[in-house]
Amino acid sequence: MKVIIQVPCFNEEKTLPLVFEKMPKSIPGVDILEYQIIDDGSTDKTVEVAKKLGVHHIISRPWQGLGRSFHDGVNNALSLGADIVVNTDGDNQYPSERIADLVQPIIRREADIVIGDRQTQTIEHFSPLKKKLQKIGSSIVNVAANTQIPDAASGFRAYSRHSLLQLNTITRFSYCMETIIQAGNKQLAIQSIPIKTNRKTRESRLFKNMWEHIGKSSMAIIRAYIMYRPYVIFASLSLFFAVLGIIPFLRYVYFALQHEQGAHLQSLLLGSVLLIASFLSMMLGVLADLTRTNRILIENSLEHLKEIRFDKK
Repeated sequence: MKVIIQVPCFNEEKTLPLVFEKMPKSIPGVDILEYQIIDDGSTDKTVEVAKKLGVHHIISRPWQGLGRSFHDGVNNALSLGADIVVNTDGDNQYPSERIADLVQPIIRREADIVIGDRQTQTIEHFSPLKKKLQKIGSSIVNVAANTQIPDAASGFRAYSRHSLLQLNTITRFSYCMETIIQAGNKQLAIQSIPIKTNRKTRESRLFKNMWEHIGKSSMAIIRAYIMYRPYVIFASLSLFFAVLGIIPFLRYVYFALQHEQGAHLQSLLLGSVLLIASFLSMMLGVLADLTRTNRILIENSLEHLKEIRFDKK
């Protein structure tokens, strides 16, 4: 059993030693334990610090974003024969000493993915609004993925080799919600374990403010919905426009029965436009569902190609 712990980094020379201070040197049930960092265009001494800390594998490249860092790190770990890949952040937000607990459900074959639940309601530096939004965001992701993950935005995770061969990240912003929705729709077993986060060391670099985070997260969720459950989006739109379209028609009929000849033709016109929009939404839903079917076939082929590419034999 081989485990690779990866840390995406961007200018983390100050916090990386804190991450590795309590990093496990061995894990029960694991034969080989190695560390890996993905240097996402750092301009400080992150790479030099990583080498001094004994990091086995270093991937350096120009900045491409957290989502791409996760993707590149996973591919490299799979090529090195990893059975489990653990992902933690370079800002020391997550407790490195809990990594051994994080991988145990996978070692016991009880889960394909294990996520550290930060218990966001207890985090002191989170504002009440941020706590509420985190809860709402996790709820929306759970509906899309048919899961029950309390902290969908947590980046403290362990993935089995089997799960990583099936997941395909697209966004550069963050892989967290996207991989949950994919995993849920592919019926991979996901578990959570409660953790306590460390003291805040710096502001997040993923977004400038909370509203940017909300916008980017919302787009990632909507895109995942359209990819895996397009009928939810387009059927809702079609029903919405149909209901709105019927109301002007009823208004027109009412006044027509009152013998107001030629009056309220604007209601008839508005109702027609809205019903056309409803029909177009339904047609888009049909096309999106056909695209979803095609995507499933392509992903099945991609999974087989990954198995050949990362064959451990």
